[in-house]
Amino acid sequence: MRKLKLQVQMSVDGFIGGPNGEMDWLTFPWSKDIEDYVTELTSSVDTIVLGRKLAEGFIPHWAAVAADPNNPEVEAGKAFTGKYKVVFSKTMASSQWANTDIANGDIVEEINKLKNKEGKDIIAYGGAGFVSSLIRYNLIDEYHLFINTAAIGSGLPIFKDMDAYRKLKLVSAKGFDCGITLLCYAPHRD
Repeated sequence: MRKLKLQVQMSVDGFIGGPNGEMDWLTFPWSKDIEDYVTELTSSVDTIVLGRKLAEGFIPHWAAVAADPNNPEVEAGKAFTGKYKVVFSKTMASSQWANTDIANGDIVEEINKLKNKEGKDIIAYGGAGFVSSLIRYNLIDEYHLFINTAAIGSGLPIFKDMDAYRKLKLVSAKGFDCGITLLCYAPHRD
């Protein structure tokens, strides 16, 4: 069975965006060591799952990057654009993007169908509501939390909708040269 991995940027106080989705607190530019980590993580997956709100910016952004040979992130753009994507939405009936399908059924059933397909692992990037649902239903197999060097006071949390205590085990922790700290966890499952 394929794993569902979560990669998300977080503030020290546990938010993935400001109250209105602001991202001005993120640490940039990244250092080479974090770029290498993300490249390796991305190469371990062949499917990206996203919520509709994030998809509306993410997919067109990376398609434009991939199409611009002068963009310094062109290789990342090609990697993201070339991967199969599933957008979870209750309001979209069909995809407007290449290599992308829409899932509007039960999230647990849809994710488990993807996990049971042949292929590499799956990665989730967001948004906050979508990731909160993945956490609530205990669907994530690896948490790759990139803790940025900022506390923002309020914003978009992802651990707010849990209906039960979740025990996680630390897989690895790593500090990167740009100041971001990776905390990688796996759920304890009995």
